[in-house]
This record gives sequence, structure tokens and C-alpha cells, in this order.
Amino acid sequence: MSPARRREAVLSALLGLAVVAVWELVVRAFAVPAYVVPAPTAVIVALGRGLASGVYVTHLAYTLVEALAGFVIGSLIGLMLGAAIARSPGLERVLYPYVVGFQAMPKIAIAPLLIMWLGFGIWSKVAMVAMIAFFPMLVNVITGLRAVDRDSIDLMRSLSASEWQVFRMVRLPYALPYIFAALDIAIVFSLLAAIVAEFVGSQAGMGHLILQMNFSLDVAGVFAVLIILSVVGVALHLVVVKTQRRVVFWGESNDMTGKM
Repeated sequence: MSPARRREAVLSALLGLAVVAVWELVVRAFAVPAYVVPAPTAVIVALGRGLASGVYVTHLAYTLVEALAGFVIGSLIGLMLGAAIARSPGLERVLYPYVVGFQAMPKIAIAPLLIMWLGFGIWSKVAMVAMIAFFPMLVNVITGLRAVDRDSIDLMRSLSASEWQVFRMVRLPYALPYIFAALDIAIVFSLLAAIVAEFVGSQAGMGHLILQMNFSLDVAGVFAVLIILSVVGVALHLVVVKTQRRVVFWGESNDMTGKM
């Protein structure tokens, strides 16, 4: 780690500690009730208690299975459909208006229908997550495959390359930064979608746990769950970024982040 990066990391840690210290002081100075805003020390106690009992690990595993399964399914469908649309303007004119209309529908309104159709188990949440992960991948795949340098394609065709060779050696490498930008967006949204789906109806998961804690006014426990979800979200983001740096080694990891 370079000295500049080290200084930034230290400053970030100090900022976090300062926020926590101010939070603790304000809660204690104004005697804020624990059921409104708990002190950081109470949150740490709740976090340690939940981790020791294993309840957080059990529910987190359930939520991660939902999020990752839906993420993979939605991303694959978006990748395949996006590749087909990018190759066929006619297919885009036929399908894309319906895709945009479907995306415009609030997913929280669809969640109760998924619960009725697929039940309270894991598959209704996987379907919800897949719908959320689908659209970023679709849009970025179409954009990436169409952003290819035409001179490179003409050169490949002048060398009698097949369409598969053009796709594998030119189109796909150009599209990879866009695809990883979509994966970065979709992986975080997938975790959020799983939590929202669990709010609507579930038998386990972090969203289910949050609802239980709200009913019992265990606000410190809710804050502990939110901390866990934040850490997991950052970890999933870093996995995608690290993978992108290895696969798309010829470009910067954040070049395409703003393309959505």
C-alpha cells in the first residue's frame, strides 16, 4: 500500500471513530431512549450476542443464498438477452419497450404476487432478486457490445474471421468493462432486493430478523443487522472489483462505473 493510500485509510478510520464517539456522547448527554436510537456500545453488545448465539449467521446464510442465486440467474438472462438484442436491431424494437415497461413497475408491488405464486420459501425471493439484477446487465451488455471499434471488426473480417471469433476476440473484450460495471451494481442491489422480499413475507433471513426485532423493539439488534449487511455489501462489491481487475487487466476498474 502506498503512503497516500495508507494516509487515506487512517483518515477514513479516524472519521468513523469520530462519528461513533459523537453518536455515543449525544445519546448519553440527551438520554435518548434505546428504543429510539441506541448507543454504539449497546449495538456492539447486541452484535456480539447475536454472533455468539449464531442467529445472525443462520439468517445471513439464508439471505446470501437468495441474493446470490437471484444475482446469477438475473445476470445470465440479462447477458444472453442483451447479446441477442445487440446483434439484432429488429429484436430490440420488438422487445425493448416491454423490457423497459417491466423495469418501470415497482418491484415492491410485484413481491406479494411472487409470494402467492411461489410461496414463502426461497424461490419467491430468488425471483425478486433476479428481476432486480436483470436490467443493469441487459442495458450494459447492449451498450458494451455496440461500443466496439468498427475498425477492429473490419480488420478481423478482412482476415476471414468467423462471427464467433469476432465476438470472442473483439466484441466481448470491449464489452467486459460494461459487464463488470453491471455486475457491481447488480450484486449490491441483489442483497437489497432479498431483504425487501423478506420484508413482504419470509420464514428466515435478515429481513425476517429485522421485522422480528422491530416487533420486540430491539433497535440495537436492528442496528447490528444493518452493520452486518453493510459489511457484506462492501465485501460483495470488493469481490466484483477484484475479479474485474484480474479479468479486465487492460483497463481501470472504475472506468465504466458511471455508464449506467
